[in-house]
Formats: sequence, structure tokens, C-alpha cells
Amino acid sequence: MDHQTALGSLFSPEGRDDPYPAYDVLRAHSPVLLAPDERWYVTTHALTNRLLRDPALRLADASDYDQFWPGWRQNRGVASVVLSMLQTNPPDHTRVRRAAAATFTPKRIAAMRDVIAEQAADLIEAMPDGADFMTAFAYPLPIGVICSLLGVPAGDRAWFREKAADLTVVLEPISTVDEMELADAAGRELENYFIGLIAERQKNPREDLTSALIATGGTLTGEELLANLVLLLVAGFETTANLLGTGLHLLLTMPAQAHRLRADPELSPAFVEEILRYDSPVQLTSRFAAEDLDLDGVAVPAGAGLTMLLGAANRDPARYPDPHRFDPDRPSIQPVSFGGGAHYCLGAPLARLEAQVAFPLLLTTLPKLALSAEPVRRDRLTLRGFASIPITTG
Repeated sequence: MDHQTALGSLFSPEGRDDPYPAYDVLRAHSPVLLAPDERWYVTTHALTNRLLRDPALRLADASDYDQFWPGWRQNRGVASVVLSMLQTNPPDHTRVRRAAAATFTPKRIAAMRDVIAEQAADLIEAMPDGADFMTAFAYPLPIGVICSLLGVPAGDRAWFREKAADLTVVLEPISTVDEMELADAAGRELENYFIGLIAERQKNPREDLTSALIATGGTLTGEELLANLVLLLVAGFETTANLLGTGLHLLLTMPAQAHRLRADPELSPAFVEEILRYDSPVQLTSRFAAEDLDLDGVAVPAGAGLTMLLGAANRDPARYPDPHRFDPDRPSIQPVSFGGGAHYCLGAPLARLEAQVAFPLLLTTLPKLALSAEPVRRDRLTLRGFASIPITTG
């Protein structure tokens, strides 16, 4: 197929099911190409890695949304994302990110290892033969972990999973009216929940992330605190669930690799990095050019929109020889799956830790774990993962 057909295929269910052939065509055509809608698409690892760190690029923030979608605040799912640090630029982003990073510390994340292992073991013990892995493990583990981190009671986790799943459609380039209505309803319910949690923690602080964020004082406005609590829940849930589902599917379809990891759990960090590279849970991210850019000889004007195809960058043969081969022994695996620069995903270390703990535990505790039917992918481009993975435990 030609590059125009390849690009168009990404916006079809068939193309989203396996975007990698299209990525190969686009990357071979150009490291950066202009689409009919005047948006630029970036396809290579080198250029994506550079642009993720380039201060000449900015995100569409609240002021931009005010211009092209004046009523965006009425959809509280959209508002919770746009008002969070995910969609802000300096100096606001710098201030909010610094406050969040001061609470979401490496020490706090490392201390979650035992919590992750305990929750994962409980889920494995409760897993019935013939279960759907996504329902039985991949969704509840990250929801349980992020709820523990935020100080949300265990009894509310199932409700949180449903609301988080409804809200994430706002991160997709294509959505239906019904999906956006569900996102609005989920945003409103999550905001109301966190308003109550904030009020309770203001009276009775605890050793949790919500209390720590509140303790930053006037660093965050009330609106920012609320939006970023919703963001931490949603981002901490969806991407990690996709990583867990994709990783297990790869391991179960590659018995030799699963055997290696089962025999040597210390290989888990390398396996997780290769899973992130091979089939990224986040496939693209977008920016705007704040000034004229020269991208490998291609002139991109100020104000132009750029979409960086993270999935294409992660399988760039110029960076990773034989990129369509799963190989955790690759030297220097550095996927761009969690972004880069000032907007590098704050929760990336936690997502990695959950996967590093979960995969060896699943393989060793359930040595006969296997697929029982063909998995079903979610029809998503930005957040790539499975809707269901039927399994048998032996």
C-alpha cells in the first residue's frame, strides 16, 4: 500500500488491530509527512525522541480548547484531562509537575512493591479456570494499586475501574457521541468522589498520595488538585492494564520466552522493556509547533499540529535491528512508550514495577497458564490493548 492508504488505515478497525504494517510504509516514505488534514505525522525513533524533548513544541491546553471547542468544559471527562498536567504548558505545567513529583516519589513507588505482590497473589489465587485475564487480573491489579496509593477504600475499586474505562475515550482521536456522554458522566462522578475524599483528608490526613498532594498547600488550585487526582487514577489504570494484557499474551504465544522468565525472574525488567517496545500501550502523542521547525530538512510552520507515532518509533529498524522480532536480550532497549522530556509519564516507574512483579508471579504460580481462545483487542489507536484474553490455568 502507498503511504496515504497506510495513514488512512490507522483510522479503520482493521488498521488499528495491527498498525505495524502501516507504520512500516509511513516510516519508509518519510520521517515526517503531511496528511490531508494538514497534520504532520512523525514516524522515526530519532525524530520522535528529539521532539518529545523539544521546548519548541507545546500541547493543546485550556486556552487552545477555548478557541476550537468553546463548550469543552461542559464535558467533565474532557475537562478532567485538559485541566490536568497532561494538557498544560509551562509555567503552569512546571509548577504542577513539581508538586506532583514531590509526592509521587521513587521512595513512595518502591514501597509499593509488597502491596503489588500481595494484591497480585490474591488475584491469582482467586482466578478461576477459564477466566478472562483482563477481567480477573489486568484491570483489577492497577486499579487496586493506584487506589491503595491514593487512599481509596478497597470496596470502591470495582466502581473506579468502570468509571476509569469510560473516561479514557477522551484520549482517542476518534470517538462516538455515546462514548463521549459516558466520559462526561464518568468525569462528573469521579470529580464528586474526589471532592468528598479531599474534604475527608483535609480533616483527617493519612499516609497516602491524596493527603500528600493536599499538603502541598497553595501550590495547586482546587481545580488542579481535582483534575490531577482523576488523571492519576485513569492514567495509572489504563496504560498498566494494557501493558499487563499485551505482555501476558506475548509470553503465552512464545513458550520459550515464558520458560526463560519463569526460570529466572530477574530477567523481568528486560522483558518489560521489550514488551513496551514491541507493542506499546500508548501508540501516539500530539503536540503543536510553537515556532517554525526544521525536521530533517522538512519545514514545519509554527502552529502546525504534529502526531508522533510512538508505536512506529519503537519498531524503527534504524534504532532496533529486526524490529518485528520480540527479543528481551536486545542491548539498550529505550522505548518511547511513556513519552519523554518534561511530559514524561509520571507513573511510568509504577507501571513498570507492577509488570515486573506480576509476570514472574503469574508464570511461577500458574505453570500451566495458557490461552483458551483467541483474544479480542479493543478498537483503540492511542491506548492499545485487549478487551479480553481467555485463559486456562491448567
